[in-house]
Amino acid sequence: MVNSLTLPLQKFDSPETGWLANGQAAIARRWALALQPRPSTARGPALGRLLGELRTPYELWRAPRFAAEPDAAPALSHPVMLLPGFGTHPVRMNRLRRGLESAGHRVSDWGLGFNFGPSEDRFDRLCERVEIMARREGQPLVLVGWSLGGLFAREIAHRHPGAVAMVITMGTPFSGDRRANNAWRAYQLITGHTVDAPPVGERAFGTKPPVPTIALWSPRDGIISPRSACGRAGERDRAVALRCTHLGFAGHPDVARTLVALIETPNKPAV
Repeated sequence: MVNSLTLPLQKFDSPETGWLANGQAAIARRWALALQPRPSTARGPALGRLLGELRTPYELWRAPRFAAEPDAAPALSHPVMLLPGFGTHPVRMNRLRRGLESAGHRVSDWGLGFNFGPSEDRFDRLCERVEIMARREGQPLVLVGWSLGGLFAREIAHRHPGAVAMVITMGTPFSGDRRANNAWRAYQLITGHTVDAPPVGERAFGTKPPVPTIALWSPRDGIISPRSACGRAGERDRAVALRCTHLGFAGHPDVARTLVALIETPNKPAV
């Protein structure tokens, strides 16, 4: 049987036939990536936690009625960039954006639309955007990355520490096995590469960036292993636990309040 992961390119008489065959090979390769077995040492959240993600819309609808009033505007306004999670658009983080803006911060999104995984070209464009905005703002940016967006934020801080004031990750799988989550097969299917060999980043995900780095994680996360999102000492400066779903990181008011507190006083306990 032909191994679809190593299927060689072939020459065809007809350009149309060649395009079709190459397309079929690419699809077969992606399915093979999606069907790879999970290592016995890597575990994602249990099925019950995963199904709990379905409650996110209800929790987000219910939460504002019990949310505390936002704190007073900070003495210093910070430029903040929001980086969306895998398969999502920046619009999913609009609640966080409004919460940060109401606290006096200047907020932008990453400017690349949907996040369907990294490529060298897109990542270079993102790095360029961060540098340009830092120069325009006259101060480095606070990068807030949700899930995969947090891996982008950490890598940007490695490459351009002068343009980044702080990195805050939310449910980001930067520690331990890269398959300790319930999204890695979908990631490999859509991106066409393994989680072990992304086209950007030459260092281990757990290597801490040379800027203040804070990890938000949740014991209720149904997609990313809490241990992976929390990280270990030396992989981040602080870890802050919240009680929300993985999808809830993008808009829960408790997350917005925590971000405001961390940006203003990163070394003090978050509210």
